[in-house]
Amino acid sequence: MSYSDSIEGAKTLIAENHAWSGLTAEAVARMRLQNRFRTGLDIARYTAAIMRRDMAAYDQDPSKYTQSLGCWHGFIAQQKVISLKKHFGTTERRYIYLSGWMVAALRSQFGPLPDQSMHEKTSVPALVEEIYTFLRQADARELGMLFREIDKARAEGDQAREQQLVQAVDNHQTHVIPIIADIDAGFGNAEATYLLAKKMIEAGACAVQIENQVSDEKQCGHQDGKVTIPHEEFVAKIRACRYAFLELGIDDGIIVARTDSLGAGLTKQIAFSASEGDIGDQYNDFLDCDDVSGEPLNNGDVLITRGSKLLRPKRLRSNLYQFREGTGADRCVLDCINALNNGADLLWIETEKPHVEQIAGMMDRIRQVIPNAKLVYNNSPSFNWTLNFRQQVFDDWQSEGRDVSGFDRAKLMSEQYDDSDLAREADEKIRTFQHDASKRAGIFHHLITLPTYHTAALSTDNLTKEYFGEQGMLGYVANVQRKEIRQGIACVKHQNMAGSDMGDDHKEYFAGEAALKAGGASNTMNQFAA
Repeated sequence: MSYSDSIEGAKTLIAENHAWSGLTAEAVARMRLQNRFRTGLDIARYTAAIMRRDMAAYDQDPSKYTQSLGCWHGFIAQQKVISLKKHFGTTERRYIYLSGWMVAALRSQFGPLPDQSMHEKTSVPALVEEIYTFLRQADARELGMLFREIDKARAEGDQAREQQLVQAVDNHQTHVIPIIADIDAGFGNAEATYLLAKKMIEAGACAVQIENQVSDEKQCGHQDGKVTIPHEEFVAKIRACRYAFLELGIDDGIIVARTDSLGAGLTKQIAFSASEGDIGDQYNDFLDCDDVSGEPLNNGDVLITRGSKLLRPKRLRSNLYQFREGTGADRCVLDCINALNNGADLLWIETEKPHVEQIAGMMDRIRQVIPNAKLVYNNSPSFNWTLNFRQQVFDDWQSEGRDVSGFDRAKLMSEQYDDSDLAREADEKIRTFQHDASKRAGIFHHLITLPTYHTAALSTDNLTKEYFGEQGMLGYVANVQRKEIRQGIACVKHQNMAGSDMGDDHKEYFAGEAALKAGGASNTMNQFAA
């Protein structure tokens, strides 16, 4: 609805209620436009449609991949989206990632926890809701500034400027963008997964990412000791997420199925198999077994058959079973095909390094079966990107017969190589990694899981060093405030960012000339007007 239509609708409504004569139609219209999304389900419905359009666009043109940064607080997400609009003029193909790792490390009432699903599961939907609260507030703030400019142009009799500003209101692009939310391994059985997925969707999440690890043994994807579950159990959790979406009327909600099989060498269960070659039998075929045909059995032996052979899966004292070494990629491919065939929309393969051809090798096999298979890929801070890519270039040069005698492959992270041709080539590969991997390896969405965790630590370290050292207050002014002003960072006017001006607008709506407003001549934020 346009700005003028909103005002006319409010005029009609107020006229029908005589006791509302103290209300103004334009104030009602403004408040309605500043609160475009009434519920989290409105947000989930709106953002799911965005992701579906983006997925279709990527199928036609792989250069149209999408990106996100992981955010652990609503304010961080808000500033990210404000920056997107400032620098690029649009939020197109940009999302937010909600990382279970950061929820565990930063948002648990237990204090910092490892990424092992020990944090309160309700903290995940709470963070989704918090992020969208901050994004909706960014909408209200930006529109509020436009409304103030409209009032100023009107007071000055500048009708052309007023009309230009009204058009800006009508064409306003919301800060609300899709969230891909990490539900870990579902925090329990399929029913627990369904209940948590509902809460996440009700908070606004249009995309839920679930992994095939055992929920009570869940590990960070970049740590050792990962334990996977049989396919039927994982499919039940995928279905639970789909039922949650459908129950809540989000018919195009997105499920991201993550496999940790590349780095997981253990399973907690031997899969149920009803016939040779079924999905349970395929899962069990990867188990590391001893042939015990004709041998005496030991107490507590667990046995399976493979063709005519009687086999004993290797079981650890932890009661976990081992997979055969070197089967990770094959298990990933099977996991992905089975997930897509059972209701997942996107895939996530957790790898141990960022290598385009490694990812592409698995995706080529998946796409032979499901041609439009697409990946969400973790551009993880757990990778040493500098070392990995310098080693990749070193290996390429070596295979080409080029002289690499001046480099120590194990120490390529060293600053002594920063100005070398090898380092420059590696940096260029890092720069183009997302474009190259999206074109070659079917990656629809690139995310960094924990970037704002690291940037918060880095910026705090730099400020601490300067402020508590010889620079004193100049450490803050030169490295923070002066840069905020010159780079046009919105929160340099922190009172405005926190809602002070919007509060003044509401005071005027509610009390008219009797309003006691904070934004007068004595407000020190006026020092930043220039």
